[in-house]
Amino acid sequence: MPRGGIAYHGENMKVLPAVIFTATLCAQNWAPQTSDTRASLRGVSAVDARSVWAGGSGGTYLVTTDAGITWRAAKVPGAEALDFRGIRAIDARTVYLVSTGSGDKSRIYKTTDAGEHWTLQFTEADPKGFFDAIAFWDAQHGIVVGDQLDGSAEARTTNDGGATWQRRTTPAALPNEGSFAASNTCLALFGKRDAWFGTGGLGAARIFHSKDRGRTWTVATTPIRNDGAAAGIFSLAFADVRHGIAVGGDYSKDKEDRQNIALTSDGGRTWQAPTGAGPKGFRSAVAWLPVYKVWIVTGTSGSDISRDDGKTWKLFDSGAYNAMSFVPGGDGWAVGPQGRVARFQPPAE
Repeated sequence: MPRGGIAYHGENMKVLPAVIFTATLCAQNWAPQTSDTRASLRGVSAVDARSVWAGGSGGTYLVTTDAGITWRAAKVPGAEALDFRGIRAIDARTVYLVSTGSGDKSRIYKTTDAGEHWTLQFTEADPKGFFDAIAFWDAQHGIVVGDQLDGSAEARTTNDGGATWQRRTTPAALPNEGSFAASNTCLALFGKRDAWFGTGGLGAARIFHSKDRGRTWTVATTPIRNDGAAAGIFSLAFADVRHGIAVGGDYSKDKEDRQNIALTSDGGRTWQAPTGAGPKGFRSAVAWLPVYKVWIVTGTSGSDISRDDGKTWKLFDSGAYNAMSFVPGGDGWAVGPQGRVARFQPPAE
């Protein structure tokens, strides 16, 4: 199975030049910022138009409180060897970081004082465990998902702000099935109770759905490619409880644009490929921007936009990014290889 982030090493597979691209496309909507780190960044969580957090390799996290004019990079004490691919900022002071890796390298940390102090909340005890993503419905109720253990995906929920994490039962996994710790968005939440997570691997590209905060689950197949360990679903997002988009592809062939997207209009019970032109390559993150009524996808071979509910897509930037996060007002940030950070600029009509 994909073994979460183990199969998706990003820079270890394909070293991308650390250049600031300022004129790759006339319609560019990502404005690069200076991050003060060379860490590989896989997770980002925007609180509001000024406060944003990001996580990365080498125990690194980033924070800005001025919309990215300045970024502060720091390391969690005692976690310098960990890779923080999951992050969720509840507010400007309360943030969760999830590290990925086999066994006790998968951990959950929390700060309640904007990074002055970090508390280790949970450590994976099973040597085969591998965390992939974390998300919260509200300040107390959250979920973390990981690769399969004992034949089913690991899903743990908390109802006390991370003080305890309870293992939930999920449907049986396929032999090579797992999730990708690529952007912290293989897991998506909506409303107060719904959760979805996507998988990949040879013979697998499925989406699991819970309507009751992880207590029970159903699973659906998708048309996204599953022809290898590097292929599958990497990201999910929902505009409402019924309409969502899943993206992925094969990260080892990031310019290939076949079978890299699926749409649902029934809450994830069924998924279909769009009939029009899709994104122009592998994509590891997708987001809905309600203020602009557009969908955005990004990955290591570029970013695309859709103005017709995902039916057709247009490339608008060729830069490499792994993850992105938006707030309801439309402000958003993307992060990527070698400390790359950028702020989203509203798309022209």
